[in-house]
Amino acid sequence: MSKIRILWVDDEIDLLKPHIMFLEQKGYEVATSNNGDEALEMVRKNPFDIVFLDEQMPGMSGIETLEIMKGEYPGLPVVMITKSEEESIMEDAIGSKISDYLIKPVNPKQILLSLKKNLENKKLVSEKTTQSYQQTFGKLGMEISGQLGHNEWADVYKKLTRWELDLESSADSGIKEVLNMQKDEAGQVFSKFIENHYIDWINSRTANRPVLSHTLLKENLFPLLNRDKQIFFILIDNLRYDQWKIIQPILENRFRVERDDIYFSILPTVTQYARNAMFAGLLPSEIERKYPQYWTGENEEGTKNQFEDKLLAENLKRYGKDIKFSYNKVLNLNVGKKLVDTMPNLMGNNLNVIVYNFVDMLSHARTEMEIIRELADDEAAYRSITLSWFEHSPLFDIFEFLADKKVDIILTTDHGSVRVHNPVKVLGDRNTSTNLRYKTGKSLQYNRKEVFEVRNPDDIYLPRANVSSSFVFCKKNDFFAYPNNYNYYVSYFRNTFQHGGVSMEEMMIPYIHLKAK
Repeated sequence: MSKIRILWVDDEIDLLKPHIMFLEQKGYEVATSNNGDEALEMVRKNPFDIVFLDEQMPGMSGIETLEIMKGEYPGLPVVMITKSEEESIMEDAIGSKISDYLIKPVNPKQILLSLKKNLENKKLVSEKTTQSYQQTFGKLGMEISGQLGHNEWADVYKKLTRWELDLESSADSGIKEVLNMQKDEAGQVFSKFIENHYIDWINSRTANRPVLSHTLLKENLFPLLNRDKQIFFILIDNLRYDQWKIIQPILENRFRVERDDIYFSILPTVTQYARNAMFAGLLPSEIERKYPQYWTGENEEGTKNQFEDKLLAENLKRYGKDIKFSYNKVLNLNVGKKLVDTMPNLMGNNLNVIVYNFVDMLSHARTEMEIIRELADDEAAYRSITLSWFEHSPLFDIFEFLADKKVDIILTTDHGSVRVHNPVKVLGDRNTSTNLRYKTGKSLQYNRKEVFEVRNPDDIYLPRANVSSSFVFCKKNDFFAYPNNYNYYVSYFRNTFQHGGVSMEEMMIPYIHLKAK
């Protein structure tokens, strides 16, 4: 491994010989200069890993040298060293993106610490994170194989998500593989947990059930509503818990996280069922029976979620919430920009609902567009695109506006998505639903061991297209494939992000309460 190369720039460089000898004994290679002009020429001719730069030098000052150096080599770490403790000098240096700031006289240990912090920080953090995960691997494995309830499963999923994010930048591919294996094991056990408990949850046969799509507003949102308070309920379609965690640091600049919860999406984990159930406060077959004019069936033409505002109005009325509310759906950039402009008009309402459809479009685009497949090649890249979109979206401008107005925000979603790998064969007639993670239709043929089957849709309050209709759901990271043209179908859809079935990523989704600072 090549030595780390340091450039030390100081007009009294001869007085620093003991420091330089100390660094050379530690294995560093040190070049020196006593003025800014020469230092810039040296940087242009030779690659350096880090620069120590004196702030007070005759001729070109340290600040002037720093500005030119960072303009030409923005990624080069520069540590400013100065005799002065004046705040204005510190602000100038920090504003020019220094990596560290040391006050003279410096001692060798300070220099060594700065080097480790700036050059070895990522390596040290990666090693510590790997070590910490290795220490908790066994305990987490025991949790997964234990008799977990829904709260414990939410905790396990949060832990797995945390480790996935923490290990993302690790150079140790082996530890990432270990985590992926543990996550796969958790997905398998979780699927069995849902098979054993879901029907009881839906039929209220147990008091120990999680908050579900159709109970979310009643249990979590409605208690917050009153005529003296404003709440913005922002739903980002298809937002997974890990995607929430990567946008959280940005939002924490302006908001405090009052509540970071997970609730469970109903099945199928798709917008048509889960989001309608959320706004209606009813399960899908109850919506179809009670409000047939607001329900569009699986095989019917037309948008499946065009009456969410009507369902929400009925839900509020049923629970005696006589408040002013608005409902806004953003399906593209221009609509988002227009909503930003009209935000002041919404401030007279007690409740404002915003449904923002980007992440869902991203998952579909990743399936259909080769360039998006390349940009979002894996989980980390998928999260990265979500973060980049959010930072530059009208939705971020909406959050900034609401932070200034000191308004509370509920941030949530209707379902998540899972990256699918393993094809599962299914046969059905031409009226069978097209979703890759669930199928509904009559005379479906499949391997019962590979799916979660519900032969009677009434058992989980789902509408049936005909008397013999049933539902089957993919588990873990499986996806349905038809035997006809099987190889093409599998290669096209493998490693795409899908939703509709049973997985931690699809079912355990964020419910976040943000309070403006």
